[in-house]
Amino acid sequence: MSLKTRKSFQLGSLAKRNASDVLPLGDEHALQSAGAAFHALADTMPQMVWSTLPDGSHDYYNARWYEFTGVAEGSTDGEGWAGMFHEDDQPEAWKKWSHSLATGEPYEVEYRLRHHSGDYRWMIGRALPIIDENGEIQRWIGTCTDIEDQKRTALQNEILSQELSHRIKNIFAIVSGLISLTARADLAFAETARKLMERIAALGRAHEFVRPHTDRSRPKVDRMTLSTLLATIFEAYPAYSEGRIEIIGAEVPIDSKAATPVALIFHELATNAMKYGALAEPDGRVRLEVSEDNDMVCLGWGEFGKNAARVSSPAGFGTRLIDMAIKQQLGGSYERRWEAGGLVMQMFLKRNRLEQMA
Repeated sequence: MSLKTRKSFQLGSLAKRNASDVLPLGDEHALQSAGAAFHALADTMPQMVWSTLPDGSHDYYNARWYEFTGVAEGSTDGEGWAGMFHEDDQPEAWKKWSHSLATGEPYEVEYRLRHHSGDYRWMIGRALPIIDENGEIQRWIGTCTDIEDQKRTALQNEILSQELSHRIKNIFAIVSGLISLTARADLAFAETARKLMERIAALGRAHEFVRPHTDRSRPKVDRMTLSTLLATIFEAYPAYSEGRIEIIGAEVPIDSKAATPVALIFHELATNAMKYGALAEPDGRVRLEVSEDNDMVCLGWGEFGKNAARVSSPAGFGTRLIDMAIKQQLGGSYERRWEAGGLVMQMFLKRNRLEQMA
């Protein structure tokens, strides 16, 4: 086999190439001329390997394909392969394959492929074009990789996650109920109980945003970011619907595990602003600015009012809660000061703690 031919068929790394990669080839019939060496290489791969002509007609499958499907050799050449897909997956597979043939873009799709037993197993199909020196597609080389076990595991984990999430919501409700009953029996506990129930409600809102969802229950956002989580937390405050709480700046991804400390921090800040700070006034407002600095995420909380009072007990429970969440759970630091309009606070959080907490 010539050096040129060997370079053309480095199939072992096919699935590892970037989406923009192509495989060079000068001879349209090099696949056939590669002979026994190529077929031996393809047949030893754990994936099913196939190739097509530029128009998408299949003209080669390795031994794994025939072992898996049990079909007669050559029976799935041309477009005969399409009948091997589950009928529900065929429209999407055809759509993506047609797009790749028309554009030359890499092909990738998940579908169910019929096993020789008659059962269907989930596969991920990928293909890259082989381009000649003139930029013309000579053929496509593709693989089918069995992902049935991963799909089953993912489904089981999703069901388990949804069940655990449902139980967590029930626990929030039970705890709030117990606190309410205790407060009614002990009036001296009423104010403390109210504050505690507000904090539990804030955690519940954060959990509702990040919990596993079905397509129907999922929040209508493209991805989970710090700004969208904060918007969910602030929805409980009238000042937010009135446009007096503003969130601006960078869209920083946030992991579900980081939602709890973030919810606690900003529940405390918003509640204190409603009681003592700028939001205690009809015209007072808050601006929260999100910015990025290398491996840190910076959050600037600024209150703007006319006669906001300074909190008399800066080392209270709420302050300790914020301190613990920022320093211990989010690996950050903060600075704060009181100005005429209310609290001004700068928080510096580790990006990796927000994006993925251990």
